[in-house]
Amino acid sequence: MTQSPPIQLHRLEGFYWVVKAGGYSKAARAFPYPITQPAVHQQVKKLERELGMTLLERVAKDRMLPTPAGRHLFDFVAPFFEELPQVVRILRAAEYGGVFRIHAQGIMLRHLLPSWLKRLKRKQPEIQVHLSEMMRFDVAPLLSGETDMIVGYLPQVPDEIASVEVGLIHPFLVLPREHRLARRQRVRLADLAGDSFLSYPPEHLVYGLQMEVLAEHGVEPQRIVSSSSADTILGFVEAGLGYSLVPSLDPRGPRIKGVVARPLKLPRLEYPVLAAWRKDTPENVLLDAVLATAPAL
Repeated sequence: MTQSPPIQLHRLEGFYWVVKAGGYSKAARAFPYPITQPAVHQQVKKLERELGMTLLERVAKDRMLPTPAGRHLFDFVAPFFEELPQVVRILRAAEYGGVFRIHAQGIMLRHLLPSWLKRLKRKQPEIQVHLSEMMRFDVAPLLSGETDMIVGYLPQVPDEIASVEVGLIHPFLVLPREHRLARRQRVRLADLAGDSFLSYPPEHLVYGLQMEVLAEHGVEPQRIVSSSSADTILGFVEAGLGYSLVPSLDPRGPRIKGVVARPLKLPRLEYPVLAAWRKDTPENVLLDAVLATAPAL
């Protein structure tokens, strides 16, 4: 079976304007760019030959009406040509929406992104943001095209990834308010060596940071209890089940009624929070809007 050749868009455009204007000379004048009447006539005739049917019939010297087949075709193509100028205006003004995917660490989803997304919605109301939590923060979802941006602490930034700093993570020692050392303004981690340590799961990035800080202070906990989130860890601390090291975007630390938070002084640690995306990302007005509303340090 012989396949019919594809219909060329400019021939449909010529046909649309003849029906819209009611004739060839009027169509040539109505075209959005310069074109001659014979050129418009040729577009329609070639279209009719490709389809193997008559689409227009002459009812006066320069008055053309669509045949039943022509009317059916016109009803199909008219919305495209009539809405195209508005679509082009929206594209040029960068006023269109769409889906933007962000993968982020849990602490960023709870404490950084809510206010960021409020600013984004005011700037780009049509945008739809899909959020996903990352347990391990790496660039694999970016490189695979699974997400458009990742937000969190990234120890190393590969060459193919662009990034901007959007926050700082401050590590805090957290103790139960009734702990024997809770009244001290400066608490040595070594003084807590005999207490239970509440950690993130070993596969979690923050777990590695916790162990790194403990090692820097010469502490090897005798008992470790793992929990999946900072909220759960803080709940366990409040219940008196142990102490922990937790990240905070607030330089004052987490503020929980039954928990005392003390900043780590020696060494003073801060970890940058990055918003990262692929350097080879095509022009993307959604990405531009997300970056334009990013938190300023």
